[in-house]
Amino acid sequence: MLGLNKKDTSLMIVVIILTMFAPFILNPFPVDSAMAQFNAGYPDLMQRFVIFGIFAIGFNILFGLTGYLSFGHAAFLGIGSYSVVWMYKLLDYNVIYGLPLAVLTAGIFAVAIGYVSLRRSGIYFSILTLAFAQMSFNLAYSVLTPITNGETGLQVYNNDPQVLLGPNEATSPHLFGIVMNNSFKLDVGAWQFTFNNGYYFCALVMLLVFYLSIRIFRSPFGLMLRAVKSNQNRLSYTGLNPRPYTLAAFVISGMYAGLAGGLMASMDPLAGAERMQWTASGEVVLMTILGGTGTLIGPVLGAGFIKYFENIFSKINDTILHQWFSFLPDGLEDAVVFIIHPFIGKGWHLTLGILFMLVVIFLPGGLVEGGQRIGKWIKSRGKSEDSDSGATTEPAE
Repeated sequence: MLGLNKKDTSLMIVVIILTMFAPFILNPFPVDSAMAQFNAGYPDLMQRFVIFGIFAIGFNILFGLTGYLSFGHAAFLGIGSYSVVWMYKLLDYNVIYGLPLAVLTAGIFAVAIGYVSLRRSGIYFSILTLAFAQMSFNLAYSVLTPITNGETGLQVYNNDPQVLLGPNEATSPHLFGIVMNNSFKLDVGAWQFTFNNGYYFCALVMLLVFYLSIRIFRSPFGLMLRAVKSNQNRLSYTGLNPRPYTLAAFVISGMYAGLAGGLMASMDPLAGAERMQWTASGEVVLMTILGGTGTLIGPVLGAGFIKYFENIFSKINDTILHQWFSFLPDGLEDAVVFIIHPFIGKGWHLTLGILFMLVVIFLPGGLVEGGQRIGKWIKSRGKSEDSDSGATTEPAE
């Protein structure tokens, strides 16, 4: 399939199925049930799953293949968002103009930042990228306000040129008239499924860049990046200069981040400096490590895991907990709510931190390793059952 081997083709098919049927998969509980709180099949969250999946896939090309840990990739995320919003202001709301500019602009900045940062390695490289990201944040927040609109954020106003805006054209982000915010709802019994234009547009983009990441991983270029991670000094002794390869990986990774930032502005026509903060860079590091560094699907799983906790667990409050445990005696109900309270709502970071700690301790390879262990256990159980049945079956006379 499109130059992929059998294993990668199977993985690609699984990702396509999960992505296309996400509105069904992420809404397992009836709308009126108490467990509907855990449904994640609404447009905003599904869009975040795939957009941050793109962000993490790109970051994994740098960190997973070369071992260079960047704490400054949020700068490219913000650059991509600003680029798309500026296209809205100057041309019109068609996302087709802004996304290529977001990728190109992020790539140019990545060349400049990477050229300087990659002169060092290890923790010094990480500190340099963090410094560049913080400089970018401060420039966007307080210095380049004519371009970024400072703390208010860049948005579209009625007096903006929008030279290509037609009289009957949509006044929100769209793709040749297909409005990103429009949704179609399907009621099936007690379940409700939402199919959103913006989600499927982002999902198709994610599938494309996921395929590209597979080709990069399996290419000679990807093998060179693995060699850099394995032993950069030994690679230098062979006469090969690793810097062009690491710079190329940094630029590709930055372009992925710019694309993710552009898609964020394609769903919501607003760009703010907060997208360039160091916390956003740290978040993509967590996504990649949690899902499985150096794996293909791991960053996507990590992005979905973190965004799920951020959006679902943060909305659970004491009122919802009392509804869940109302069958308990009053005193016991209050005690259970009191125990769980620190782990939900604003305390969702505590729950995520505990889960992250457990994954790092027991699954160093991330969620992908957990899936692999479960798969091996199921196979071993199947083989043991087959061998047991074969041993107890008497041969026919």
